[in-house]
Amino acid sequence: MNRRAFAQMMTAALAKPGWLHARGTTAKGVRFSFMLWALEIQAPFDRCVEIVAEAGYQGIELTGEFQKWSPEERRRVMARLRSLGLVVDSMSGVRAGFAVAEETGAFREQFVEHLRYAKELECPQVILLSGKRVAGAAGQRETAVENLKRAAEIAAKEGVEIVIEPIDLIENPPIYLASVRDGFEIARAVNMPQVKVLYDFYHEQRSFGNLIEKLEKNVDMVGLVHIADVPGRHEAGTGEIDYTTIYRKLAELKYNRWIAMEYYPTEDPVASLKKTKAEAQRALGTV
Repeated sequence: MNRRAFAQMMTAALAKPGWLHARGTTAKGVRFSFMLWALEIQAPFDRCVEIVAEAGYQGIELTGEFQKWSPEERRRVMARLRSLGLVVDSMSGVRAGFAVAEETGAFREQFVEHLRYAKELECPQVILLSGKRVAGAAGQRETAVENLKRAAEIAAKEGVEIVIEPIDLIENPPIYLASVRDGFEIARAVNMPQVKVLYDFYHEQRSFGNLIEKLEKNVDMVGLVHIADVPGRHEAGTGEIDYTTIYRKLAELKYNRWIAMEYYPTEDPVASLKKTKAEAQRALGTV
């Protein structure tokens, strides 16, 4: 083949929209995790971990289970996770809210303790909640920013990242931080690389919607995404959220962090988890 023929062939190939789309929107580096509490209502902890591993995921996320474990139990869990090729990618469990002035002392104490657990479980990211909206209280935004700045300074020394999670008002009517829009504003006001936002599409859809626009404008502040469909908190594709479009947008925006499923399986858990991961990978362009 001469040089001119080769150039013509490549020009024709590059002109095909399908080829460009597949190469241009691949989300390299994305890994998949499962928020374990959504499985623990169906099976014991050890079996839940096995389900996640059998489905081909790389991580699990915890919501305070570890606080009840003895040091020996935490070591046993870590050994089991290593044997299954899993890590703890994120964890919650701080009960005090970062946006409630009267809880500031408890928040800071619990956060320091939480980092000790994170170190034991080799977890690089912690999830924090705002706490309740206080009627008549002024300055909750300022309280949130100040507490998160202090927390970020401590987290930076331990090499841990913070993600703040908005919860929808249907699930938690008194919550202060209910939308990712406010979450992004708070994280930008903190202005420290250790503080980002957990974009839970399930929560955001229930109260506010407009998922894509907020993702596009703020992807640089997204530290983690959670996946479940509305209504019912089941698999992506069972409800009203167009997850294929969301995954494609994540790829287009070069999101390369964890994608964590947080849903109630409607079929055999291993089959369900495999299916949701495979569908996500196809839409992301990683397979």
